[in-house]
Amino acid sequence: MESETKDLGELADLAEVENDKAVQRDVKEKLRSLTEEFEHREIEVILGEEFDDNNAILTIHAGTGGTEAQDWAEMLLRMYLRYAEQKHWRANILDRVSGNEAGIKTVTLSVTGSYAYGYLKAEAGTHRLVRLSPFDADHARHTSFALVEVTPEVDDSIEIEINPQDLKIDTFRSSGAGGQHVNVTDSAVRITHLPSGLVVSCQNERSQLQNKESALRVLKSKLYEQERQKQKEATIAAKGEYKEAKWGNQIRSYVLHPYQMVKDHRTKYEDKNSAAVLDGKLDKFIESYLRQYAEK
Repeated sequence: MESETKDLGELADLAEVENDKAVQRDVKEKLRSLTEEFEHREIEVILGEEFDDNNAILTIHAGTGGTEAQDWAEMLLRMYLRYAEQKHWRANILDRVSGNEAGIKTVTLSVTGSYAYGYLKAEAGTHRLVRLSPFDADHARHTSFALVEVTPEVDDSIEIEINPQDLKIDTFRSSGAGGQHVNVTDSAVRITHLPSGLVVSCQNERSQLQNKESALRVLKSKLYEQERQKQKEATIAAKGEYKEAKWGNQIRSYVLHPYQMVKDHRTKYEDKNSAAVLDGKLDKFIESYLRQYAEK
């Protein structure tokens, strides 16, 4: 790339001397292409931490606010599904709890693809939406919140000991939106890890055994990430920079009224095309975060 840049610079100088507009246009196009390639290679170098190349478990929780927040959680679900599609990843919904009127209360995705965790870890935190409510008769402006959690999916090469006696396993009937039963047997599985209080569930697979295996995989990933975060907090606590992915620590605001703007509060990167962002255009936000994260 260094050699190509040097050659391109010499060609640009020659085009300027000869005032060759056609070559100047060609130089601009090659420079744009070279810049894109450089940015792509730069992100590949940054994504060198442990587990960056792993698949990801992504969970969205609606905040307080009833239907408003639950609809916002579903908007985020659509955004991440579209983003995964653009990255040529496979996103599989493991568990989904629908809202009473609209939207979702919580949803868990398994995202499979190249560097899925490395990219999606940038999304962990609280996401804030400001808009005119479609559920308010007065069409008033509302602010809604949703929490996104992201953990790397761990495989069998990572040993995580779980005492079966520490698990409370419940089965229930899978249901879709609106309470329509999609399974005639109680195949969905909910696992509670008593020592940590973590609760995971899966209802997407066809059998109870498959749902149990998927739920255990999610539990292992969350337990491992919990331990990693404890160690991470201990090592960087002195910097006073670490913020948990929890309520109050909003990482990004999506404003749809009175103006259009999506702004990341960590990097200050913003995009006025909020519709495109909500349609999965997240690369610039994520790459900005990854570059800033790497500098720390």
